[in-house]
Amino acid sequence: MNKLKSVNPRSWLSSPYVLWVIGFTLIPMIVIFRYALTGRDGGFTLDNILAIADPIHMKAMIFSLEIALGCTFVCILLSYPLVMALRRLNMGKQGFMIFVLILPMWMNFILRILAWQMILSSNGILNFLLQKVGIEPLAIANTGTAIMIGVVYDYLPFMVLPIFNAISEIDEDIIEAAKDLGAGSLTIFRKIIFPLSVPGLLSGIVMVFVPSMTSFVISDILGGGKLQLIGNIIEQEFTKSVNWNLGSGLSVSLMIFVLISMAFTTKNEVEGKGSAIW
Repeated sequence: MNKLKSVNPRSWLSSPYVLWVIGFTLIPMIVIFRYALTGRDGGFTLDNILAIADPIHMKAMIFSLEIALGCTFVCILLSYPLVMALRRLNMGKQGFMIFVLILPMWMNFILRILAWQMILSSNGILNFLLQKVGIEPLAIANTGTAIMIGVVYDYLPFMVLPIFNAISEIDEDIIEAAKDLGAGSLTIFRKIIFPLSVPGLLSGIVMVFVPSMTSFVISDILGGGKLQLIGNIIEQEFTKSVNWNLGSGLSVSLMIFVLISMAFTTKNEVEGKGSAIW
């Protein structure tokens, strides 16, 4: 009776969320694993998962990893100067600038990428402006550079926001004390701001690296279908080849790689919080 009384009577309010997780996460995952571990004849096999080692698939996997790492690195380089500039603004201006930063995210994702396709095309806005100032047009369309620009543009806010939140929580008295002791701006950033922002940085890395690694729409539009990420191959296996077994196997391989990366990042995030405390 005591156990029954200790149960929160409002716990049933979580039932819609539980049903959502079961219906739209757990069951689809079970279906994917079932297809991944069986062949077209229904027999058990690991070939679908091990197919990631095929040269074509491995090439796409490596290219996806390069795009994800490049996107994450560029987002970090762009985020810290932006966050430091935001930190110097008063609260009202900070809120406005954050609003401007996330405003493009309210627009349809496909429309935003199509806009970049128009900007980067051979006869696009970028080359038009370059020609106006006497610079030779750039052949960026349908290249890895165009894909990189697209993923950085799309995922930059996911790096800025967690870093901004982490830096916003730093006590201003610590900064002032460092200044009183003669520390310069670079020393303050290196010794105080950056170490204390590591938890936010690691959260941003997860939020940028994972989706950019698994993306396929951006490469379809900005890469012109000429450059294949692992996400493109998986999508084609499901939609064009109608080989759900192989597509599921490649998805599971990619998921295992992403989970290992997230586990490593989460471990370092916990250690980063501990080192920041000390």
